[in-house]
Amino acid sequence: MKQHHTYSRGTLATMTGVNLETIRFYEKLGLMPDPPRSKAGYRCYSQDHLKRLHFIKRSRELGFSNKEVKGLLEMVDGHYNCNQIKAIALDNIEHISKKIADLAQMQAALREMANACSGNETPDCAIVECLMDI
Repeated sequence: MKQHHTYSRGTLATMTGVNLETIRFYEKLGLMPDPPRSKAGYRCYSQDHLKRLHFIKRSRELGFSNKEVKGLLEMVDGHYNCNQIKAIALDNIEHISKKIADLAQMQAALREMANACSGNETPDCAIVECLMDI
């Protein structure tokens, strides 16, 4: 006989490393379905909720927006094929690559400013001058 484990929101949060308020937020966004309640009115999360929350957390860690996660979950809940999911992942890789390039440019600009700064105890600072330069 298969046991059906239920979890409180706090236990779900502990098991996944997701903040309680974040779980509430995901419920409001419709990413997490409303769990059934116990006779005492407590939310009873299932193993399916646990798996779904892990999916959401991992997707967010990989850079997917909440909107993209919702789209992925709608596909998982309905009908999808692997090539659709792969296309979404490849699009996200492109987005991440652009972010990396942007961050590299920011790093280079800050490094250039820091190298121009004498670091002396004077009010003349090359970094401030660069930031104020029009």
